[in-house]
Amino acid sequence: MSAPSSSIESTLVENRVFEPTAATVQAARVSGMAAYQALCDEADKDFEGFWARLARETLTWHKPFTKTLDSSNAPFYKWFEDGELNASYNCLDRHMGTPVENKTAIIFEADGGEVTKVTYKELLAKVSRFANALKARGVKKGDRVVIYMPMTVEGVVAMQACARIGATHSVVFGGFSAKALQERIQDAGAVAVITANYQLRGGKELPLKSIVDDGIAMGGCECIKNVIV
Repeated sequence: MSAPSSSIESTLVENRVFEPTAATVQAARVSGMAAYQALCDEADKDFEGFWARLARETLTWHKPFTKTLDSSNAPFYKWFEDGELNASYNCLDRHMGTPVENKTAIIFEADGGEVTKVTYKELLAKVSRFANALKARGVKKGDRVVIYMPMTVEGVVAMQACARIGATHSVVFGGFSAKALQERIQDAGAVAVITANYQLRGGKELPLKSIVDDGIAMGGCECIKNVIV
């Protein structure tokens, strides 16, 4: 005999409240609901001014913006269109010389359980080296780069390095086939593929570099000038 619907529905209701620890509250960016509500009220009152304030206070601009929002061609809105910044600089460089530089930026757990921690300062060094390597191979601002990597520290370094030199990166999941990779190389018009010899998943090796080779061998990838392992 089936249970009454009211009994079933009662299991779908969750009224418990799990309060954060005092340490979590202390470390939070927004200290409590009152502060959060104040942000919401500020945004409701003047959303352009709200986002302009946050953009100026929390980001480093190489060329400051003078116009917050251009809605003249709605729904194709443009935010901060006359400003210029670098995403990698804002992630890394701006923290150098501050206490943040020695804080952990990445915690990576390998397939075998080994844990690696990388600080912001260490990550900047890795990204700078790889950005210079990309430039040495002719990758420049405006180029498209496909990243076919495991979810590792090196994958983050590759993305940051592309952003650093102004290249657009397209991440292709490391489990995709050679055909899927070939199609994405063609669609992006990529000049380079960044990959690894293999990735480990559940103790099994997936030969990424061989898959890249097979994808390019299918043809139509003449735009590729470098495969960087």
